[in-house]
Amino acid sequence: MTDTPPHTVLADGAAYAEAVQLAVDANAAYYGAGESALDDDAYDRLFRGIQAYEAAHPEEVLPHSPTGKVAGGAVTGDVPHTVPMLSLDNVFSAEQLAKWVTGLERRLGRPVAAFSVEPKLDGLAVSARYHAGRLTRLVTRGDGVAGEDVSHGIGTITGLPRRLSRPVTVEIRGEVLMTAEQFDAACAKRRAHDGTTFANPRSAAAGTLRAKDRPYVCELTFFGYGALPLPPDDDSELAARLRELPHSEIMELVAELGVATTAATPVAAVVATSVERIQERVGEVAAARATLPFGIDGIVIKADSAADQAAAGFGTRAPRWAIAYKLPATEKITTLVGVEWSVGRTGVIAPRAVLEPVELDGSTVTYATLHNPADIARRGLMLGDHVMVHKAGDVIPRVEAPVVHLRTGQETEIVFPESCPHCQGEIDRSQERWRCVRGRGCRAVASILYAAGRDQLDIETLAENRIVQLLDAGLIADFADLFTLTRDQILGLDRMGETSTDKLLAALDQARARPLSRVFCALGVRGTGRSMSRRIARHFGTMDAILAADSEAVQEVEGMGPEKATLLVAELAELRPLIAKLAAAGVNMTEPGHDAGAEPGPPGDAPGLPLTGKTVVVTGAMTGELASLSRNQMNELIERAGGRSSSSVSARTSLLVAGEKAGAKRAKAESLGVEVITPDDFATLVAGHLTPAI
Repeated sequence: MTDTPPHTVLADGAAYAEAVQLAVDANAAYYGAGESALDDDAYDRLFRGIQAYEAAHPEEVLPHSPTGKVAGGAVTGDVPHTVPMLSLDNVFSAEQLAKWVTGLERRLGRPVAAFSVEPKLDGLAVSARYHAGRLTRLVTRGDGVAGEDVSHGIGTITGLPRRLSRPVTVEIRGEVLMTAEQFDAACAKRRAHDGTTFANPRSAAAGTLRAKDRPYVCELTFFGYGALPLPPDDDSELAARLRELPHSEIMELVAELGVATTAATPVAAVVATSVERIQERVGEVAAARATLPFGIDGIVIKADSAADQAAAGFGTRAPRWAIAYKLPATEKITTLVGVEWSVGRTGVIAPRAVLEPVELDGSTVTYATLHNPADIARRGLMLGDHVMVHKAGDVIPRVEAPVVHLRTGQETEIVFPESCPHCQGEIDRSQERWRCVRGRGCRAVASILYAAGRDQLDIETLAENRIVQLLDAGLIADFADLFTLTRDQILGLDRMGETSTDKLLAALDQARARPLSRVFCALGVRGTGRSMSRRIARHFGTMDAILAADSEAVQEVEGMGPEKATLLVAELAELRPLIAKLAAAGVNMTEPGHDAGAEPGPPGDAPGLPLTGKTVVVTGAMTGELASLSRNQMNELIERAGGRSSSSVSARTSLLVAGEKAGAKRAKAESLGVEVITPDDFATLVAGHLTPAI
């Protein structure tokens, strides 16, 4: 990242005046109904462009410019704040952060004792006033001097109790937002009411908090980030503590009072005593961003001690002792210009959004997932819509919702396919995810290539062009036919000599002996993947037991709900001929370690296994004996040793295997008191189970 953040370049006074008005209008829309024509990144670039122009032309600064004003000067309120509720200045790189720290220490004339490093929550700042432990008033930040009374929201915000654990009088400041789950519920309620949806959780939270006359109620979430004496000149013991305690200890007090903080989240605040540790924590929080159930758009760095804060003081818009390290935007507004329809390896017909290219989270996004036709209908999408596109971490970009208030009337309906886009056959529309009636036969190459993949049957040397050859020659129709190929048939193919033929036959012999979990995964049953296939194989032990199970029995497998279980049973019925061909060809249909006389059920506590009863998470790059193992092979190793593999750290996690460059998961494990060990120590622990089943 460069030291100078990108901004809108304003060529002259006219462009500057237009930019100021656009920013003011955007602020008014956001702080009013919670809807703006600009996404966060576009507004930030515009704001920085205005700042740059004003720095170069101070004589042209317009009085209604948003710079130097809290909330851009777009809002006012009629409830005065006890102490001004300011915004934060921003930095965008490690270099700018270091420069800010140097400037702060120069202002203080001494090193900063410590910094609190915490997430910058993507919501709406509010002040919650408690009298004798009872919540009496909620006020938005407004213009920083006075805010809007939103006390009608009391009782709808989790994390903000009506009564504190102690009968104290205090002001708690924090952020109101919507979690992903709350956002989905809010969108469902709004669709049922008027057929529209919210653009994103941030605007949904802002609009919901201000709404007084909606016929439906949407739940919100609060996280506290500060506390003040109430009134400011209060001379009680609590007030004295709030004036003297470090910020980190104030937040512990807030949590003790029963107010939610980020302490129990993967991005809990930490105290850092060096710029290097601050930057390290910035990286950890950024890495955790995609897994969070709520939105963040940066990291806040604050001088932790009350003395340092008092000495640094305040500017007109922001405190001098705090800064926001902004992260790249993960959502932006762009235009939906088209929808493409493709067919997956199981015959599922999937729509893909074609977008006006937009820079998002460090890359140019032109396509985004649309899930299925029912999802398009639920979101009310139309061609030509301005849409909110979201991308977090390495997740495929997805279209969240149309920005309905930007519609012009020129938008058109999205046309759904009448026949299979690949083979022009009939479409099964009985479920939300449409499917070609030919199923896997429609995309045989993709289905066979998936089955032969490394994490399934791992058939080395079987490339896509070879599969096409075999299909064109009529030697195979599905991946079960691979196991009936003869040496003469393979030698008869173009560019297949004796050496390459023998290598393929040897790879097929190895694949024939893979454990049941791999064979089941190769079937590509919808709703199952590598982890679920292992759970199913360990639970039932044999393919016969799986095929004999009804929906109720399948639901006994961990993580298998009623809907998914019903789908699995139905799809296995379709796959019976393929499974029969595999069994006839000698493909293994039993999970290693299965007791032939045992009833289906969870593996239980097998004596002598080192990980029995433990849930294990793996993160970072493995080293030593484990260096060559893929993440899937690590998960298989965990389960062979009696444990349960998981991808996320929680209070239920027993052990974290932390390799090189382990970041947010390690930090969360340490905060929860989870045991953390190195790959070498883990290899020693499971030494008797390192050799994988073939």
